[in-house]
Amino acid sequence: MNIAALVSGGVDSAVAVHNLKEMGYNPHLFYIKIGSREDQDLNCSSEEDIEICNWLAKKYGLKMDIVDLHRQYWDMVVKYTMEKAKSGLTPNPDVMCNKLIKFGCFEEVIGKEYDKIATGHYATTEIIDGKTWLATSPDPIKDQTDFLCQINFKQLSKLLFPIGHLYKHQVRSIALKNNLLNAKRKDSQGICFLGNIDFREYLAKYLGENPGDVREIETGKKIGMHRGLWFYTIGQRKGLGFSGGPWFVVKKNIKRNLLFVSHGYNPEKVYKNRLQMTDFHFITDNPWNKISNNTEHHVTFKIRHAPEFLNGSLYMNGNNEWILFSEQKIHGVAPGQFCVVYDDKHHLCYGSGEIS
Repeated sequence: MNIAALVSGGVDSAVAVHNLKEMGYNPHLFYIKIGSREDQDLNCSSEEDIEICNWLAKKYGLKMDIVDLHRQYWDMVVKYTMEKAKSGLTPNPDVMCNKLIKFGCFEEVIGKEYDKIATGHYATTEIIDGKTWLATSPDPIKDQTDFLCQINFKQLSKLLFPIGHLYKHQVRSIALKNNLLNAKRKDSQGICFLGNIDFREYLAKYLGENPGDVREIETGKKIGMHRGLWFYTIGQRKGLGFSGGPWFVVKKNIKRNLLFVSHGYNPEKVYKNRLQMTDFHFITDNPWNKISNNTEHHVTFKIRHAPEFLNGSLYMNGNNEWILFSEQKIHGVAPGQFCVVYDDKHHLCYGSGEIS
Protein backbone atom coordinates (compact mmCIF):
# COMPACT_ATOMS: atom_id res chain seq x y z
CA MET A 1 0.00 0.00 0.00
CA ASN A 2 1.26 3.43 -0.99
CA ILE A 3 1.03 5.77 2.03
CA ALA A 4 1.62 9.50 2.39
CA ALA A 5 2.34 10.42 6.03
CA LEU A 6 1.87 14.02 7.18
CA VAL A 7 4.59 15.01 9.64
CA SER A 8 4.92 18.18 11.70
CA GLY A 9 8.06 17.82 13.77
CA GLY A 10 5.99 16.77 16.79
CA VAL A 11 6.17 13.49 18.67
CA ASP A 12 2.71 12.30 17.59
CA SER A 13 3.40 12.26 13.85
CA ALA A 14 6.88 10.83 14.49
CA VAL A 15 5.46 7.85 16.42
CA ALA A 16 2.81 7.47 13.72
CA VAL A 17 5.65 7.00 11.22
CA HIS A 18 7.41 4.57 13.56
CA ASN A 19 4.23 2.50 13.90
CA LEU A 20 3.75 2.41 10.14
CA LYS A 21 7.30 1.06 9.77
CA GLU A 22 6.55 -1.55 12.44
CA MET A 23 3.53 -2.59 10.35
CA GLY A 24 5.77 -3.10 7.33
CA TYR A 25 4.99 0.10 5.41
CA ASN A 26 7.40 2.64 3.94
CA PRO A 27 5.44 5.89 3.90
CA HIS A 28 6.48 8.96 1.96
CA LEU A 29 6.74 11.80 4.48
CA PHE A 30 5.31 15.25 3.74
CA TYR A 31 5.68 18.44 5.74
CA ILE A 32 3.02 21.04 4.90
CA LYS A 33 4.10 24.67 5.07
CA ILE A 34 1.13 26.84 5.95
CA GLY A 35 0.58 30.31 7.29
CA SER A 36 0.26 33.87 6.14
CA ARG A 37 1.99 34.48 2.83
CA GLU A 38 2.22 38.20 3.56
CA ASP A 39 3.91 37.73 6.94
CA GLN A 40 6.68 35.20 6.88
CA ASP A 41 7.19 35.76 10.62
CA LEU A 42 3.59 34.63 11.25
CA ASN A 43 3.72 31.00 10.22
CA CYS A 44 4.36 27.65 11.84
CA SER A 45 6.82 26.24 9.27
CA SER A 46 9.91 26.57 11.46
CA GLU A 47 13.36 25.37 10.55
CA GLU A 48 13.41 23.18 13.65
CA ASP A 49 10.27 21.34 12.54
CA ILE A 50 11.75 20.62 9.12
CA GLU A 51 15.09 19.51 10.60
CA ILE A 52 13.29 17.00 12.84
CA CYS A 53 11.24 15.71 9.91
CA ASN A 54 14.37 15.27 7.80
CA TRP A 55 16.04 13.44 10.69
CA LEU A 56 13.01 11.17 11.01
CA ALA A 57 13.06 10.34 7.31
CA LYS A 58 16.78 9.54 7.44
CA LYS A 59 16.38 7.35 10.55
CA TYR A 60 13.79 5.17 8.85
CA GLY A 61 15.16 5.39 5.31
CA LEU A 62 12.14 7.25 3.93
CA LYS A 63 11.56 10.02 1.42
CA MET A 64 10.59 13.43 2.81
CA ASP A 65 9.27 16.40 0.87
CA ILE A 66 7.98 19.85 1.78
CA VAL A 67 4.65 20.96 0.32
CA ASP A 68 4.07 24.71 0.30
CA LEU A 69 0.39 25.48 0.82
CA HIS A 70 0.86 29.02 2.14
CA ARG A 71 -1.31 30.61 -0.56
CA GLN A 72 -4.14 28.13 -0.19
CA TYR A 73 -4.08 28.45 3.61
CA TRP A 74 -4.24 32.24 3.35
CA ASP A 75 -7.00 32.20 0.75
CA MET A 76 -9.12 29.67 2.60
CA VAL A 77 -8.44 29.32 6.32
CA VAL A 78 -7.12 32.76 7.25
CA LYS A 79 -9.79 34.42 5.12
CA TYR A 80 -12.48 32.30 6.80
CA THR A 81 -11.09 33.21 10.25
CA MET A 82 -11.04 36.94 9.55
CA GLU A 83 -14.49 37.00 7.94
CA LYS A 84 -16.08 35.07 10.81
CA ALA A 85 -14.40 37.26 13.41
CA LYS A 86 -15.43 40.44 11.60
CA SER A 87 -19.03 39.18 11.61
CA GLY A 88 -18.89 38.82 15.39
CA LEU A 89 -18.67 35.02 15.28
CA THR A 90 -16.20 32.61 16.90
CA PRO A 91 -14.19 30.83 14.18
CA ASN A 92 -12.32 27.53 14.46
CA PRO A 93 -9.40 27.66 12.00
CA ASP A 94 -8.03 24.28 13.15
CA VAL A 95 -11.23 22.52 12.05
CA MET A 96 -11.15 24.27 8.68
CA CYS A 97 -7.45 23.58 8.19
CA ASN A 98 -8.11 19.84 8.42
CA LYS A 99 -11.07 20.03 6.05
CA LEU A 100 -9.67 22.42 3.45
CA ILE A 101 -5.88 22.09 3.61
CA LYS A 102 -4.56 18.85 5.14
CA PHE A 103 -7.23 16.66 3.58
CA GLY A 104 -8.39 19.06 0.88
CA CYS A 105 -5.62 20.91 -0.97
CA PHE A 106 -3.00 18.33 -0.07
CA GLU A 107 -5.17 15.62 -1.60
CA GLU A 108 -5.59 17.63 -4.80
CA VAL A 109 -1.86 18.37 -5.12
CA ILE A 110 -0.18 15.24 -3.71
CA GLY A 111 -2.50 12.87 -1.86
CA LYS A 112 -4.39 11.70 -4.93
CA GLU A 113 -1.30 9.71 -5.93
CA TYR A 114 -1.45 7.64 -2.71
CA ASP A 115 -3.73 4.89 -1.41
CA LYS A 116 -3.86 6.28 2.13
CA ILE A 117 -2.92 9.41 4.09
CA ALA A 118 -1.59 8.86 7.61
CA THR A 119 -1.54 11.47 10.39
CA GLY A 120 -0.70 11.67 14.08
CA HIS A 121 -4.26 12.52 15.13
CA TYR A 122 -5.75 10.92 18.24
CA ALA A 123 -8.75 9.38 16.51
CA THR A 124 -9.85 5.97 15.23
CA THR A 125 -12.15 4.62 12.54
CA GLU A 126 -14.73 1.86 12.55
CA ILE A 127 -16.28 -0.04 9.66
CA ILE A 128 -20.04 -0.51 10.01
CA ASP A 129 -22.02 -2.15 7.19
CA GLY A 130 -19.13 -1.48 4.82
CA LYS A 131 -18.90 2.24 5.64
CA THR A 132 -16.09 4.01 7.49
CA TRP A 133 -17.11 6.02 10.57
CA LEU A 134 -14.96 8.40 12.60
CA ALA A 135 -14.53 7.15 16.17
CA THR A 136 -12.92 8.55 19.29
CA SER A 137 -9.52 7.80 20.79
CA PRO A 138 -9.39 5.98 24.15
CA ASP A 139 -7.47 8.99 25.53
CA PRO A 140 -10.21 11.53 26.40
CA ILE A 141 -7.73 14.33 27.01
CA LYS A 142 -6.01 14.02 23.63
CA ASP A 143 -8.96 12.88 21.51
CA GLN A 144 -9.03 15.05 18.37
CA THR A 145 -12.20 13.94 16.64
CA ASP A 146 -13.64 17.39 17.33
CA PHE A 147 -10.96 18.87 15.05
CA LEU A 148 -12.01 16.41 12.31
CA CYS A 149 -15.73 17.13 12.60
CA GLN A 150 -16.04 18.84 9.19
CA ILE A 151 -14.20 16.35 6.98
CA ASN A 152 -16.28 14.33 4.53
CA PHE A 153 -16.73 10.61 3.96
CA LYS A 154 -14.31 10.49 1.02
CA GLN A 155 -11.58 12.16 3.08
CA LEU A 156 -12.19 9.93 6.10
CA SER A 157 -12.14 6.74 4.02
CA LYS A 158 -8.59 7.51 2.94
CA LEU A 159 -7.19 8.32 6.40
CA LEU A 160 -5.00 6.20 8.68
CA PHE A 161 -4.48 7.06 12.36
CA PRO A 162 -1.50 4.91 13.47
CA ILE A 163 -1.50 6.26 17.05
CA GLY A 164 -5.26 6.77 17.40
CA HIS A 165 -5.65 3.72 19.65
CA LEU A 166 -2.98 4.91 22.11
CA TYR A 167 -2.82 7.20 25.12
CA LYS A 168 -0.40 10.12 25.07
CA HIS A 169 1.87 8.56 27.69
CA GLN A 170 2.14 5.44 25.52
CA VAL A 171 3.16 7.57 22.53
CA ARG A 172 5.84 9.29 24.62
CA SER A 173 7.05 5.90 25.84
CA ILE A 174 7.40 4.56 22.29
CA ALA A 175 9.31 7.71 21.29
CA LEU A 176 11.70 7.40 24.23
CA LYS A 177 12.22 3.66 23.73
CA ASN A 178 13.14 4.22 20.09
CA ASN A 179 15.30 7.30 20.72
CA LEU A 180 13.21 9.66 18.64
CA LEU A 181 14.69 13.14 18.54
CA ASN A 182 11.43 14.81 19.60
CA ALA A 183 10.46 12.31 22.33
CA LYS A 184 10.31 15.05 24.99
CA ARG A 185 9.29 17.93 22.75
CA LYS A 186 6.30 19.91 24.03
CA ASP A 187 3.01 19.78 22.14
CA SER A 188 2.23 22.80 19.99
CA GLN A 189 -0.47 25.13 21.29
CA GLY A 190 -2.77 27.68 19.71
CA ILE A 191 -3.54 28.53 16.12
CA CYS A 192 -0.80 27.36 13.80
CA PHE A 193 -0.40 30.33 11.47
CA LEU A 194 0.04 32.76 14.37
CA GLY A 195 3.22 31.25 15.78
CA ASN A 196 3.85 33.16 19.02
CA ILE A 197 1.66 36.10 18.03
CA ASP A 198 -1.45 36.79 20.13
CA PHE A 199 -4.69 36.27 18.19
CA ARG A 200 -5.97 39.71 19.18
CA GLU A 201 -2.82 41.34 17.84
CA TYR A 202 -3.39 39.57 14.53
CA LEU A 203 -7.02 40.72 14.44
CA ALA A 204 -5.94 44.29 15.15
CA LYS A 205 -3.46 44.18 12.26
CA TYR A 206 -5.95 42.89 9.68
CA LEU A 207 -9.29 44.21 10.94
CA GLY A 208 -8.20 47.31 12.84
CA GLU A 209 -10.42 48.69 15.58
CA ASN A 210 -14.09 49.66 15.60
CA PRO A 211 -14.97 51.17 19.01
CA GLY A 212 -18.48 50.99 20.38
CA ASP A 213 -20.48 51.03 23.60
CA VAL A 214 -20.35 48.31 26.24
CA ARG A 215 -23.69 47.94 28.04
CA GLU A 216 -24.90 45.94 31.01
CA ILE A 217 -27.49 43.58 29.54
CA GLU A 218 -29.85 43.67 32.54
CA THR A 219 -30.11 47.49 32.73
CA GLY A 220 -28.85 48.82 29.38
CA LYS A 221 -26.45 51.06 31.31
CA LYS A 222 -23.26 52.01 29.49
CA ILE A 223 -20.23 50.82 31.45
CA GLY A 224 -17.45 51.54 28.95
CA MET A 225 -16.20 51.28 25.37
CA HIS A 226 -14.96 48.26 23.43
CA ARG A 227 -12.19 48.22 20.78
CA GLY A 228 -14.14 46.18 18.25
CA LEU A 229 -16.52 43.25 18.65
CA TRP A 230 -14.05 40.81 17.08
CA PHE A 231 -11.73 41.16 20.09
CA TYR A 232 -14.29 39.57 22.45
CA THR A 233 -15.76 36.09 22.85
CA ILE A 234 -19.08 35.07 24.40
CA GLY A 235 -18.37 33.90 27.95
CA GLN A 236 -15.09 35.84 28.19
CA ARG A 237 -14.23 37.31 31.58
CA LYS A 238 -10.47 37.87 31.62
CA GLY A 239 -8.78 40.73 29.83
CA LEU A 240 -11.90 42.88 29.36
CA GLY A 241 -10.54 45.94 31.17
CA PHE A 242 -13.92 47.40 32.18
CA SER A 243 -14.13 49.02 35.62
CA GLY A 244 -16.49 47.84 38.35
CA GLY A 245 -16.14 44.19 37.42
CA PRO A 246 -16.10 41.29 37.23
CA TRP A 247 -17.91 41.31 33.88
CA PHE A 248 -18.76 38.48 31.48
CA VAL A 249 -19.40 38.95 27.75
CA VAL A 250 -22.90 37.62 27.03
CA LYS A 251 -24.01 39.06 23.68
CA LYS A 252 -22.97 41.06 20.61
CA ASN A 253 -25.19 43.33 18.53
CA ILE A 254 -23.41 43.55 15.19
CA LYS A 255 -25.74 46.08 13.55
CA ARG A 256 -25.49 48.56 16.43
CA ASN A 257 -21.87 47.65 17.30
CA LEU A 258 -22.81 47.01 20.94
CA LEU A 259 -21.15 44.63 23.38
CA PHE A 260 -23.37 43.38 26.19
CA VAL A 261 -21.93 42.18 29.49
CA SER A 262 -23.31 40.82 32.74
CA HIS A 263 -21.94 41.51 36.22
CA GLY A 264 -20.76 38.87 38.66
CA TYR A 265 -18.46 35.90 38.90
CA ASN A 266 -20.87 33.41 37.38
CA PRO A 267 -23.91 35.22 35.96
CA GLU A 268 -26.88 33.19 34.72
CA LYS A 269 -26.80 35.00 31.36
CA VAL A 270 -23.54 33.24 30.46
CA TYR A 271 -25.28 29.84 30.38
CA LYS A 272 -27.50 28.15 27.80
CA ASN A 273 -29.05 24.73 27.42
CA ARG A 274 -30.51 25.16 23.92
CA LEU A 275 -28.34 25.27 20.80
CA GLN A 276 -29.48 25.93 17.27
CA MET A 277 -27.36 24.82 14.33
CA THR A 278 -27.50 25.52 10.61
CA ASP A 279 -26.09 23.37 7.80
CA PHE A 280 -25.39 20.33 9.97
CA HIS A 281 -22.63 18.26 8.39
CA PHE A 282 -22.74 14.46 8.71
CA ILE A 283 -19.30 12.94 8.08
CA THR A 284 -20.40 9.48 6.92
CA ASP A 285 -24.19 9.35 7.03
CA ASN A 286 -27.21 10.64 8.89
CA PRO A 287 -27.96 7.77 11.32
CA TRP A 288 -31.55 9.01 11.65
CA ASN A 289 -32.35 9.62 7.96
CA LYS A 290 -35.24 7.14 8.07
CA ILE A 291 -36.76 8.76 11.15
CA SER A 292 -39.23 11.65 10.88
CA ASN A 293 -38.41 15.21 11.92
CA ASN A 294 -39.09 16.32 15.50
CA THR A 295 -37.95 12.94 16.82
CA GLU A 296 -35.46 13.45 19.64
CA HIS A 297 -32.19 11.51 19.55
CA HIS A 298 -30.06 11.09 22.66
CA VAL A 299 -26.50 12.15 21.86
CA THR A 300 -23.31 13.34 23.47
CA PHE A 301 -21.57 16.48 22.22
CA LYS A 302 -18.87 19.12 22.63
CA ILE A 303 -18.76 22.82 21.76
CA ARG A 304 -15.04 23.21 22.49
CA HIS A 305 -11.95 21.03 22.76
CA ALA A 306 -12.18 19.41 26.20
CA PRO A 307 -12.05 15.92 27.72
CA GLU A 308 -15.69 16.01 28.81
CA PHE A 309 -18.63 14.97 26.67
CA LEU A 310 -22.01 16.54 27.42
CA ASN A 311 -25.38 14.76 27.21
CA GLY A 312 -28.27 16.12 25.20
CA SER A 313 -31.18 15.54 22.85
CA LEU A 314 -30.98 16.44 19.16
CA TYR A 315 -33.82 16.88 16.67
CA MET A 316 -34.62 18.66 13.41
CA ASN A 317 -37.46 21.18 13.49
CA GLY A 318 -39.88 22.07 10.69
CA ASN A 319 -37.43 24.64 9.28
CA ASN A 320 -34.74 22.00 8.76
CA GLU A 321 -32.71 23.45 11.63
CA TRP A 322 -31.01 21.13 14.10
CA ILE A 323 -31.85 21.91 17.72
CA LEU A 324 -29.91 20.46 20.63
CA PHE A 325 -31.07 20.56 24.25
CA SER A 326 -28.31 19.99 26.77
CA GLU A 327 -29.04 18.17 30.02
CA GLN A 328 -26.87 20.73 31.78
CA LYS A 329 -26.45 24.42 31.15
CA ILE A 330 -23.34 25.24 29.12
CA HIS A 331 -21.01 28.16 29.71
CA GLY A 332 -19.91 30.41 26.86
CA VAL A 333 -21.97 29.21 23.90
CA ALA A 334 -20.85 31.42 21.02
CA PRO A 335 -22.33 31.71 17.52
CA GLY A 336 -19.82 30.42 14.97
CA GLN A 337 -18.53 27.61 17.18
CA PHE A 338 -18.94 24.06 15.96
CA CYS A 339 -21.15 21.79 18.02
CA VAL A 340 -19.67 18.32 17.50
CA VAL A 341 -22.17 15.48 17.90
CA TYR A 342 -21.43 11.89 18.94
CA ASP A 343 -23.50 8.80 19.68
CA ASP A 344 -24.81 8.32 23.21
CA LYS A 345 -21.64 6.42 24.17
CA HIS A 346 -19.40 9.19 22.75
CA HIS A 347 -17.73 6.63 20.51
CA LEU A 348 -18.84 7.46 16.96
CA CYS A 349 -18.50 11.07 15.80
CA TYR A 350 -21.48 11.81 13.56
CA GLY A 351 -20.49 15.32 12.49
CA SER A 352 -21.03 18.94 13.44
CA GLY A 353 -23.07 22.05 12.92
CA GLU A 354 -22.21 25.72 13.26
CA ILE A 355 -24.01 27.31 16.19
CA SER A 356 -26.23 30.18 15.06
